[in-house]
Amino acid sequence: MARDPKHDILFQPIQIGPKTLRNRFYQVPHCIGAGSDKPGFQAAHRSLKGEGGWAAMNTEYCSIHPESDDTMRLSARIWDEGDVRNLRAMTDEIHKYGALAGIEMWYGGAHAPCLESRCTPRGPSQYASEFETLSYCKEMDLAEIAMVQQYYVDAAYRARDAGFDIVYVYGAHSYLPLQFLNPYYNKRTDKYGGSLENRARFWIETLEKVRKAVGSDCAIATRFAVDTIYGPEQIEIEVDGMKFVEMADPLVDLWDVDVGDIAEWGEDAGPSRFYQQGHQVPWTRFVKQVSKKPVLGVGRYTDPEKMTEIVTKGFADIIGAARPSIADPFLPKKIEEGRYDDIRVCIGCNVCISRWEIGGPPMICTQNATAGEEYRRGWHPEKFPKAQTKDSVLVVGAGPSGAEAARVLMERGYTVHLYDKAEKIGGHLNSVVTLPGLGEWGYHRDYRETQIAKLIKKNKDCVLALGQKPMTADAVLQYGAEKVIIATGSSWNTDGTNCLTHAPIPGVDASLPDQLTPEQVLEGKKPIGKRVVLLTSDTYFMAPSLAEKLATAGHEVTIVSGTHLANYMHFTLEYPNMMRRLHELGVKEIGHHFCSRVERGRLEVYNIWGDGSKRSYRGPGVSPRDANKSHRWVEFDSLVLVTGRHSDNALYNELKSREAEWAQNGVKGVYVIGDAEIPRLIADATFSGHRIAREIDAATPQYPLPYKREVAVWGAAHMPGGEFKIEYKV
Repeated sequence: MARDPKHDILFQPIQIGPKTLRNRFYQVPHCIGAGSDKPGFQAAHRSLKGEGGWAAMNTEYCSIHPESDDTMRLSARIWDEGDVRNLRAMTDEIHKYGALAGIEMWYGGAHAPCLESRCTPRGPSQYASEFETLSYCKEMDLAEIAMVQQYYVDAAYRARDAGFDIVYVYGAHSYLPLQFLNPYYNKRTDKYGGSLENRARFWIETLEKVRKAVGSDCAIATRFAVDTIYGPEQIEIEVDGMKFVEMADPLVDLWDVDVGDIAEWGEDAGPSRFYQQGHQVPWTRFVKQVSKKPVLGVGRYTDPEKMTEIVTKGFADIIGAARPSIADPFLPKKIEEGRYDDIRVCIGCNVCISRWEIGGPPMICTQNATAGEEYRRGWHPEKFPKAQTKDSVLVVGAGPSGAEAARVLMERGYTVHLYDKAEKIGGHLNSVVTLPGLGEWGYHRDYRETQIAKLIKKNKDCVLALGQKPMTADAVLQYGAEKVIIATGSSWNTDGTNCLTHAPIPGVDASLPDQLTPEQVLEGKKPIGKRVVLLTSDTYFMAPSLAEKLATAGHEVTIVSGTHLANYMHFTLEYPNMMRRLHELGVKEIGHHFCSRVERGRLEVYNIWGDGSKRSYRGPGVSPRDANKSHRWVEFDSLVLVTGRHSDNALYNELKSREAEWAQNGVKGVYVIGDAEIPRLIADATFSGHRIAREIDAATPQYPLPYKREVAVWGAAHMPGGEFKIEYKV
C-alpha cells in the first residue's frame, strides 16, 4: 500500500549545518536508563529507530562533568575517554542505517544533586532547587563561568571523537543556560545578570565556543524552553523567548524547542490525560517567525496528518518525538509505506518516563513490550522467531496480557485460539478508557485488535472467540490445545483488603447497595448517592480518576487516603494537574487516614500516625504503642472501595490442582500471565504476555529466561575486547 502523497513532505531531506537529515523524523533526546554504563542497551535501542526510518537519534541528557551528576536518576555521561568509547557503540550502530547521532550536553546546576560525585554544582546565583531535595548550587564567579564554558568545549571535542553528528548545548527544562536566561534563577548584578542581553550572555558565549571548537564537523543544536509557562515573572515566548532566538540564531544549526521547566516538566512531556498531540504549538509556532534555521517541534506526534499540518503551516520544519519513537520505532517506515493501521500509537500514559523518575531501571512502554529489551533479550518489535513446534495454544482472556500473547504467538506462526467472555478485546482496559482523560489509552486495545484480525486472515486456523461462556477447567482440558495460557485478569477487592492491614475491613461488603468497587461504578448498574466517600490505599490513577468522574457528575466527593494519594502519578508527571483538577472540582481529601470499620451510611476513620511516636515492650498480647484515639465517623451515601486488587486465578489454580489429568487430555503445559498472576501495571501485564509468547518453546515458559547483563566484573577488563555487535533473536 502506497502512502498518501500529501505525506511526501515528511520525507524531504533537511540540511542542518554540515549534516543532512534524510527526512523530517527526529528522535529528540529522551531517557531510557542506559546512560554510558550500558552501551549495548544504548546502542541497540537508539539504532533500532534508524532501522525504522528515523533520521536522527539522540542520547538522553548527557552530563559534561562530574559537577553535573544526577544520581540516583541515570543520565549519559561524557566525562572521559571511557565514556567516548562506550557512546561510540551507539553512534557506530546508528550510522549503519544512514542516520545521524546527537548528544545532549547537560550541566544541571542545583538540579544536579551530585550524590555520587559529591562535587559542588554551580549556577548563576545561589538557590535551592525546587525539583531536588536539599540541593543548592554555588554562585559562579567570572573565573568559574569561563571554567564551566570550557567543560562544554571539552565535552564537545569528546562528542565529536565519539562519532556524534549533532552537538547540543542543552538549555531546556531549567538547566544551566536557561538558568542564566531566566530571572527566576539569575539574580546577578554583573554583566551576566539584569538585562536580557546580559542574561543571554552565558548561553551565547557557550554556543560561540562550542561552534568554534566543532562547528565544522558537527551540527550545533540548542534545546530551548521558549516559555516556562509561569507568566511574566519568567520566560515568555513573545518577550524573552523570541528575542533570544533572534540573538542566538546565527550560532545554531537547529532549534529544538519546547515549553515548561523541570519542576513540572509534564508541561513538556504532556500526559494524554491532559494534553493532546500538538499541545505546544500555541507557543512554539512563534519561533519560525524569527529564526532562519530549521526548527524542531515536539508534542507527542503520532498522526501523519498532524505532522503534515505542522510542517505545511510553518510551525516547525522537523517532527520531534520521544514517546512516539518508543511506542513504535518503525513509525516513519510505516508512514512511508502507507501502513498506517500498523502504527503502535503512543497512548501518552508516561509509564516510560516513570521508570526514569523512579531512579533508572530500564525504560518500559505500555504499547511496545520490546522497548528496553532490544539488547538484553534480543527482542525486535517487528521480527519474531518462527514457531519451533506445531503445538496449538489456547489463550483464555483477551485483556492486555492475553491479547499480546495471542498476537505474538500468531506472529510466530502458532495456531492460537483467543477466548473471552467479553464482546471485545481489551479486558479491564475497556472500562478504564471511559475514565476522564484516559480515552487515548484505548490505542493499546485497538492496535492488538487490528493486528489479531489481520493475523487471523493469514492463518485461518487461528480463532478469536468473544462473547463466550466463562471457561471452566473441564472445558480447558477438553478443548484440544497442547498449551494453555490463562490471562483472566484481576478485580478490585470487595471486602476492603488493603496494603496497610493486609486484611478485610469489618463491615465492608460491595454486595451491599451503598458500597461499590471501581468496576461497579464504571458499570453504572448501582445507584450512587449524593455524598460519596472514596476509601483508597491504591497509589496510582483509579481513586483520583473516579473522584473526578463522580465530582463532574455532581456528587460531593471526599477521598480518605491511607497512602500517599496517587503517588505513582508523580512519576508519570500527571500529579500536579491531577491535584489542580481535584481542587477545582471541590474534591476533599482526608489524608493519612484509613478505615477501621464500616456501618450503614458511615465509616470510622483514624489517623494512621495516631498511635504515638514512643514504643516500649509491654508483654505479649499488648501493642508496644499507645492505643490510637483518633477514631471518628465520616458519613456517606455511597462508599467506593479502592483498597486493592486480587488476581482472578481460580481457573488457573484448579487446572494446576488437576495436573495429573493434563497428559491424558493432550495438554503439555498451563501457564498464567498478566494480572491473573499478580495485579500489575498495564505495561507489565503486556510485557508478561509478550514474554511468554516469545519463550513458549522454553523448558519452563512460566519462568523467564536469563537476559544479558552489562556489568563490570572484578578482575576483568571493564569493556569486552573485539568488535561490538548487536544480535537480535529472530
